[in-house]
Amino acid sequence: MSTDFRTSEGLRSLLIQLEDAGPDGWREDPQARDLMCFAMEKYGALAHAHGLEPEDAAYAAFEVMRTAAVRRAWAPWAVVTRAVQVTLIADERATGLVCSTAAARHLVHHDSHDARRIFDRDDPLCNYHPAFHLPAAEDEAELDPEDRPASTAAEPTNAFQALDIAIALFVRLGWTEQTARYALEYICSRLVIAGSRSTAHEYLRRDYHALAQLDLDRRGWAALMRVVLGSPDPHLAHTRVGHGVLQRILCDERQAELLRDDDLVLAIIRAIPGRARSSHA
Repeated sequence: MSTDFRTSEGLRSLLIQLEDAGPDGWREDPQARDLMCFAMEKYGALAHAHGLEPEDAAYAAFEVMRTAAVRRAWAPWAVVTRAVQVTLIADERATGLVCSTAAARHLVHHDSHDARRIFDRDDPLCNYHPAFHLPAAEDEAELDPEDRPASTAAEPTNAFQALDIAIALFVRLGWTEQTARYALEYICSRLVIAGSRSTAHEYLRRDYHALAQLDLDRRGWAALMRVVLGSPDPHLAHTRVGHGVLQRILCDERQAELLRDDDLVLAIIRAIPGRARSSHA
């Protein structure tokens, strides 16, 4: 009996069926082949965004689908999507660092730069490598305390930190961590693929898969996108509403500042999945 593996419960059912079939289940079941073709189509754009092929994404999905964690997950497709994303990032990093994917997983958030060969540049190595640089005498001169410049600010928030801060903000306002992480990481992954917030808005507005996974109606889904990405209205482009919470965090607004924005707090609370129905029950 065929299963609609495009839904979370359908995927769970098929994976249990393949697990019960033993070692030959994935090889002989025609639905397994259809599932891998669907994974190539589903994650193909994400693979291209990391310089890889859809087959690489399908293999990453295959690896995680064989685990018990996916079969027992509340949202199996969400777990698969996150695992594929992490694997593709690690594969891309491994290519740049010239190391194994396993080693690259530990260096994804590390400041190690991609491997550079001596002949990658036309200039001699001594012209650009810091090991061959010597400080100028004036660089070591002591400044009078009154002339000393103010200390520079801390390093700006990067995209990964901004995402974690946003997730923590949502959790603090009543979202479950799993739901908040899935929602924000899904929106961010589409933003990376789209290349611009306006294009991401148009794509996500018609993305009924995520809407169903988060148990949101269309109004709640649209409200969540406005909170995260900002309003697509060009007249609001240079306002807080137009920037969205991710851009505001990247501009170094702290969580305490965001929590003082009553409109933002209310919008995040109202977007909690299932809240509208439970309040009318």
